[in-house]
Amino acid sequence: MLRELRIKNFAIINDLSVNFDTGLNVLTGETGAGKSIIVDAISLILGDKTSADMIKAGSREAVIEACFDNKRHPLLEELGIDSCDGIIIRRNISAQGKGRAYVNDTAVSLQTLTALGDSLINIHGQHEHQGLLKKDNHILFLDSFGDLTKESIALQLLYSEAAALKNKAAQLKERIRERSQRIEFLRFQINEINSANLKSGEREAIEDEMKILLNLNRLKESSEMAYSLLYDSEGSCIEQLSNAASRIRDMLNFDPDARELLDIVDSTIPQIEDASMLLRKFKDKYDIDPQRLSELDERLEVIKRLEKKYGEGVDEILKYRDKAEEELKSLEHIDEQQGALEAELNIKDKKLKAVAEELSKKREINAKKMEKIVISELHELGFQKAVFKVDIKKRDTVMASGIDDVEFLFSANPGEPVKPLIKVASGGELSRIMLALKCIEISQESGVKSQEPKKDKNSTIKTHNSELKTLIFDEVDAGIGGITAQHVSRRLKAVSKNYQVLCITHLPQMAALSDNHLMVEKKIESDRAAIFVKPLTANERCNEIARMLSGKITDVSLKHAKELLGANF
Repeated sequence: MLRELRIKNFAIINDLSVNFDTGLNVLTGETGAGKSIIVDAISLILGDKTSADMIKAGSREAVIEACFDNKRHPLLEELGIDSCDGIIIRRNISAQGKGRAYVNDTAVSLQTLTALGDSLINIHGQHEHQGLLKKDNHILFLDSFGDLTKESIALQLLYSEAAALKNKAAQLKERIRERSQRIEFLRFQINEINSANLKSGEREAIEDEMKILLNLNRLKESSEMAYSLLYDSEGSCIEQLSNAASRIRDMLNFDPDARELLDIVDSTIPQIEDASMLLRKFKDKYDIDPQRLSELDERLEVIKRLEKKYGEGVDEILKYRDKAEEELKSLEHIDEQQGALEAELNIKDKKLKAVAEELSKKREINAKKMEKIVISELHELGFQKAVFKVDIKKRDTVMASGIDDVEFLFSANPGEPVKPLIKVASGGELSRIMLALKCIEISQESGVKSQEPKKDKNSTIKTHNSELKTLIFDEVDAGIGGITAQHVSRRLKAVSKNYQVLCITHLPQMAALSDNHLMVEKKIESDRAAIFVKPLTANERCNEIARMLSGKITDVSLKHAKELLGANF
């Protein structure tokens, strides 16, 4: 149960704290007073996305905090977050656009916040009834009522799988039609690549060798000169080092410290000899057949020509060949593939049809139940002679939603035939029909059908169950009034026996039945708007209901307000 909501620097709210109680909590106030801003703040607690635009002008950060009495929540226990003393959810929105979420001072992800919020609060918006104006939504309402949503989703998945197989079969047929030409083309490409006898890294090796050939004279001259300087000429490096070693040995006869110097020179001579031998090999390497350059050039042209067709580099060409060979093998066995695919598709289609027919039977059964329960709820909401029908027509083919074409039919007046709801229902009627569906949904969740409260002093809700889920109705009573408003108010009052209900309303009848009446006001302070929420005393409540009745407080409206409050006043 939501016990307290704290809002700071959000929209036009400076610093606001609102306390809620069990039973029916109503928030009233002039249009534009800021009631919806409070609902927006609660939506953020449920995981809605934040934006820097939500922060009050001139502030760096907005903070929204909700305190719940709910204890030992299983999701929090799973996450290792202590909730023995209740749950405190906090959202911080910074001017940089980054938001942070905390549960009992532990940072959580938006996904966790959404899952937690959904288990604590449900919000039913003022425009939600517009969904009834879309015929495609009617089947969703029916599936939700009959607890068939999972089966419907399973059918959609099966339909997607069948559609994918059909698409694959169509592509296969197209491939079969073009098979002969494609096989011939693939074989040509494979033979062309294979006849080139390419080797991985071949192009790089050719380019390296051509670089040597194009600079052959310079390489040969440099290698011969280096060999001569090191080994093969008078006064060469090896000759000079040998003479130096002889002199150092003479020094060693008189100075033992010359030993280290002799060792260094002696070790250098073999290295010079090794370098000389290697230079001789390089000299011989540069004695290349002049025709070799022409051969390499021709080979490089072959590779370049294949690269234009099949990809950059020998590795890419060979990779293309491998893929072509795989496709060729597939095409050569395509008849077998087609047979297997058609058999698989046939099985899938039969299963899809069977599942769709089974779901359709369940929809038929639940449609009858839904009609009776919706009519019963509509009676509670003031439609004494209303007729509600769930019309199900069968399609010849299975669609993603099955074989059923579902549409709600409605008649508000006796003697009038039922017609498509989307064509005949007014805004107020749609609101009540949606509320009826919501009441059914709520009753199914709780497992208890809510009853209308008694009209005596004992009708005030006495439960103090802190684990109550919170339901928020944001002006779902729009477009109704008079005796209808009385019916709607009593129905929501009945719902509040099993839930904590927060209702934003302009109906005085609703306000009169509240267990906790809060008035939202917008005031101008220091040339800036600010929102205030005030819990009303008995007299203040009477005055507010009088204002709601006539737009201003008069003796007549006060008298009417007291009549509405009755024993509650």
